[in-house]
Amino acid sequence: MNRPRIAVTCGEPAGIGPEIALRAALELADADCLLVGDAAQVKALAMLIAPARVPRAIGSAAEFAQHRNALCVLDCPLAIPARPGELDARNGAAVLRMLDVAIDAAMAGQVDAIVTAPVQKSAINDAGFAFTGHTEYLAERTGTPRVVMMLAGETGHGMLRVALATTHLALADVPAAITLEGLGATLDILQRDLVRRFGIAEPQIFVTGLNPHAGEGGYLGREEIDVITPAIELARARGWQVSGPYPADTLFQPRHLEQADCVLAMYHDQGLPVLKHATFGRGVNVTLGLPIIRTSVDHGTALDLAAAGLGNADHGSMIEAIRVACRMATAHP
Repeated sequence: MNRPRIAVTCGEPAGIGPEIALRAALELADADCLLVGDAAQVKALAMLIAPARVPRAIGSAAEFAQHRNALCVLDCPLAIPARPGELDARNGAAVLRMLDVAIDAAMAGQVDAIVTAPVQKSAINDAGFAFTGHTEYLAERTGTPRVVMMLAGETGHGMLRVALATTHLALADVPAAITLEGLGATLDILQRDLVRRFGIAEPQIFVTGLNPHAGEGGYLGREEIDVITPAIELARARGWQVSGPYPADTLFQPRHLEQADCVLAMYHDQGLPVLKHATFGRGVNVTLGLPIIRTSVDHGTALDLAAAGLGNADHGSMIEAIRVACRMATAHP
């Protein structure tokens, strides 16, 4: 059986993305990796890291099928050579092209999944492109009206998955963003993708409350009564194993989490600090709801580490992101 074909974008060329993408692709034996980045930069890095395994440069994703079991880099040339740790907006268009090439390859079935190294949003915006992040860009490029951000990672007590009802919002804007319709759509995506992408036949989804103590029966807020509980009840009426709302300060304990396949948190800093504390450096960001599989690392471009030279960046999260993408590509409920 052929191994999964994974397109790995190299991300911000002045950051650690090219190095961690290359190191992970060199190390993994359970996937055929197609690096997407500046071929000259990637090959120069390979000469320093593993001179016996310099990737083959190709011009299109269609060529990848001719080089199975060989490490390849699909060339997306930079406007100017990147200097580690030093951003240059002139390379912003090339960074977006890496994403476009990977997305197009996945949509065309030329790769089974894409894994993205981190990008520097400011550099892309300074280049004249309106860019708020990978997740939003992927949704727009694939015509997906709603996606769900989920982070996952192995802990000492098993796999922890935390999805978000809202993502990058000011805390003051979160309550208004939590609606019955929105929670219903998020639960629909979670249910569907936990089945089809992770092979979990009957996923157990635990939902947090928004307020302290899950609202304390309405004394600390009514969102649990007016919105969250009705959304859970509607999901359960469809036969799904959804429960809550649970107080977030007590839910994230091993004795509770061992019963859950995924926790749906209401906002970014409610769920992710727990997951990142338990898994940082080995966590994986997954975008659910897309017509393609996309995973990513749990960290940023780390310009300071890139400036410090090769060997300072940890590529563990990139390895896990590729492994999760492989499992998703071969999952069966």
